[in-house]
Amino acid sequence: MTYQRVRTFDKLAKPFVRLVDKYYPDAFLFVIILSILTFVLAITLTGSTSSETLKAWGGGLPKLFTFTAQITIVMITAHALAHTSPIEKLLVKLGDIPNKPVQAYALVTFISGLASLFAWSFGLIVGGISAKFIAIGCEKKKIKIHYPLLVASAYSGYVIWHMGYSSSAALFVASEGHSLVSRIGVIPVTETIFNSFNITVALLTLITITIICPLMRPSRDSEIIEINTKLLKDKNKTKNINEINSFAQRIENNRYLSFLTGISLIGYIFLIYSEKGFFLDLNIVSWTFLSIGLLLANSPIHYVKLVNNAALTVGPIILQYPFYAGIMGIMADTGLIKILADGIASVATSETLGFFSFLSGGLVNMFIPSGGGQWAVQGPIMIQAAETLNVQPYVIVLGVAYGDQWTNMIQPFWTIPLLAIAGLHMRQIMGYTFVIFIVTGVIYGSSMLYLGSG
Repeated sequence: MTYQRVRTFDKLAKPFVRLVDKYYPDAFLFVIILSILTFVLAITLTGSTSSETLKAWGGGLPKLFTFTAQITIVMITAHALAHTSPIEKLLVKLGDIPNKPVQAYALVTFISGLASLFAWSFGLIVGGISAKFIAIGCEKKKIKIHYPLLVASAYSGYVIWHMGYSSSAALFVASEGHSLVSRIGVIPVTETIFNSFNITVALLTLITITIICPLMRPSRDSEIIEINTKLLKDKNKTKNINEINSFAQRIENNRYLSFLTGISLIGYIFLIYSEKGFFLDLNIVSWTFLSIGLLLANSPIHYVKLVNNAALTVGPIILQYPFYAGIMGIMADTGLIKILADGIASVATSETLGFFSFLSGGLVNMFIPSGGGQWAVQGPIMIQAAETLNVQPYVIVLGVAYGDQWTNMIQPFWTIPLLAIAGLHMRQIMGYTFVIFIVTGVIYGSSMLYLGSG
């Protein structure tokens, strides 16, 4: 790749970096602004009174408690798993691989993408950890790395999460007894996650962003911001207890107990599969992370300490969930989401409904950044449009999923756990992820148009 071509991509990223740095608010402030905007839109577009809208907002606040608990457990167990000694040792070895800046940016993007396909929460955590360790490894080799771009590359891998193992929309419609089962039945993951079309688009996207991220690196050494190792002291290191004097301490540090518990959970998962067949949902994902984490932890008390550290990282996300639930309440109870979705669906044909599902999914994700929560609100409306236009339901599932993951690149909600690990602020990375937003928008939009035409 020539210097001039690198310079071109550097120029493309710089305006977005400056724009975000000046005007993009903190993630918590972002949700407050979105809440106000949604409130105003509901009154303006739906004719709802301020008291009705306020009631809808307040009524929505507790509606994601169950989902929040599930998501919290997924994030905590994924964070704990990523910080077990075997996983961290693997990441340290990976950090020693790059010998050039291009290799570092590409590697962290690829690792994060693969981890995100395994599970969205795992991708965020592993992305942040791998960026940190690769930056430290490069510093030891005297390789100058622009740390904000490296972390942005880690977050860019997250743009394919909804195509993978933990796809909220796909798992929702694959679950027996889901709220739309009377209309669309149970859609197996073979038609969504493991559909050859979805796999192809996921691989194409992963390869593309792995190429694009290194091309955004600063062309001048003076513009490079390297990792500050003093600010990145690993808070997840747990102290070893040298002296075990009591019976309680012996139990707490008995690895066989955590190992036995992990094995028991794996046995439970296989028992469920033997009775119901293979399926995926948030509970199965949580138990998978928990079981592997227990197997790899040094002892029960070691795993407890890993979970305690994980809770500190995911705390800011948990704080935001009630507010996004409030936004969801406004959009659902006032009919605002129906107006937005119907407006998009009204201009669609049977060939383009998948594409417009993608666009509407991206729009709604700005207000409801939870894939599962978004599908719960938007899914019934888009499925109704699919029935009217005789479009297969799986097309809608994929369209909404692609839109949801797409606008995550400009929605700060999910940057929080990754940035907490990496030690950066959201404004330092989102100029670069805005470029990824543009590139993947072209890929996803074109793909959904192709799917509709076929």
